[in-house]
Amino acid sequence: MRAPITALVAITCVLMSESLAAQQPRARELGITPLIGGTAGALDAITDVKGVEVGHSTIIRGAAGPLVVGTGPVRTGVTIVHPRGRASNDPVFGAWFTLNGNGEMTGTTWLQEGGILEGPIGITNTSSVGVVRDGILEWQVGTPGLQPWGLPVAAETYDGTLNDINGFHVKPQHVREAITSARGGAVLEGAVGGGTGMICLGFKGGIGTASRKLPPEQGGYTVGVLVQCNFGNQRNLMIAGVPVGQEITDLAACRSIDLPVGAEQEARGLRPCAPGATRDDSTEPTELGSIIAVVATDAPLLPHQLKRIATRVSLGIGRVGGYASNGSGDIFIAFSTANPRTAMADDSTQLTMLSNARISTLFTATVQATEEAIVNALLAAQTMEGVNGTRVYGLPAPRVMDALRKYGRAK
Repeated sequence: MRAPITALVAITCVLMSESLAAQQPRARELGITPLIGGTAGALDAITDVKGVEVGHSTIIRGAAGPLVVGTGPVRTGVTIVHPRGRASNDPVFGAWFTLNGNGEMTGTTWLQEGGILEGPIGITNTSSVGVVRDGILEWQVGTPGLQPWGLPVAAETYDGTLNDINGFHVKPQHVREAITSARGGAVLEGAVGGGTGMICLGFKGGIGTASRKLPPEQGGYTVGVLVQCNFGNQRNLMIAGVPVGQEITDLAACRSIDLPVGAEQEARGLRPCAPGATRDDSTEPTELGSIIAVVATDAPLLPHQLKRIATRVSLGIGRVGGYASNGSGDIFIAFSTANPRTAMADDSTQLTMLSNARISTLFTATVQATEEAIVNALLAAQTMEGVNGTRVYGLPAPRVMDALRKYGRAK
């Protein structure tokens, strides 16, 4: 078990989060990537697709304790993905798909109609979608060289189990911080940015990313996936085909302080924390929560093909144990960085399109990268305590490996 985060007072904790994330092994370091399948890119991240940049603003304030709406505890933030980098004003072809629609992603009406994604993608908590959407637009219209209008894409998952979600702690400055801090290279994962207060498959969740690189004979294209995972029941967790959730039964979410159980805690089935307590699957609630996925590729795909790519995220989620319950908002967006300066051409233009006969390898890469991105989010996120003493445990890598060895999947 890792020590819980209980008394954190900085408004934005990007440097601290970077330090914490660096301590945690990723799936590739543990030898899990080959078990999932495919070949990861150099960074094993969405930023393996050239030009893509990711930024976070992380807000952690107040010790775990009783909820005081408007004060805390606060465990939330914003994550931004720039398809071609924040300095570019060149849109990309894109598409979106919803597996279960109990969630929100703005800007999708025009994305579906026009097949064009203009500007960055924002991800945050449910109550802050409007702030993030407006913050993106404010940055865009105030930045010389960028389009002075837009229909920004902002998506959400619910973090109210750990965070004072109706305290509306995400402000325009946090959106701008995530936008302007975005960069290529390694991506911070776990309890950072929009993923700060998220819970995934019963463990601490958040932001995760992974990539797959096709061999030269299949085009050498890269597919990168970034997720904000906040879905699923612990008992259903699968990693590389192994029922890890069935092997770890003593780390269910619990209450670390003595308080009356509120409606949200009842929905999560929380009980007082007790050393060695075993999870009772017969009382575990119906799956709650959501997942947002962003898929990037440098393969020359058009919007109708990118829609097909986005749908394959669903299969990666199924491989780790998600089943898109009624209460889940599972919304995915995909874009291609190929065909620069064509998406918004003023006149007829020429572009390249990969034939449908060659797209299946990209489907496989999307499924594999999605599965690993979720696993990386779980491995990176540490135990956290928040609202009303709710404690959610980080997934311990040594016990994951014990389970993989038990089932003959690792040495």
